[in-house]
Amino acid sequence: MPPAPLDAVVPAEPLGVEMAPTGHPGIDAGLALLEALDGVPAEAHVAVYEDVHQRLVDTLAALDQE
Repeated sequence: MPPAPLDAVVPAEPLGVEMAPTGHPGIDAGLALLEALDGVPAEAHVAVYEDVHQRLVDTLAALDQE
C-alpha cells in the first residue's frame, strides 16, 4: 500500500497507555488530562502538555518549599 499523501488527514488513534495513580492529587489530575488526549487531534495536545508541565513545575516548586 502506498503511503498517504502529506496533506491527507489521518485520524488520531488511541495509544492505549494506562496511567497508574501516584497518590498525589495534583499529579494525578495532570495524568488524567494526558489520558484524555487519546483520540484528540494533535494540534489540541500542545495546550494540554503546557498545562500539565506547569502543574509539574508548581508541584516540584512546592516540594522545595516544604
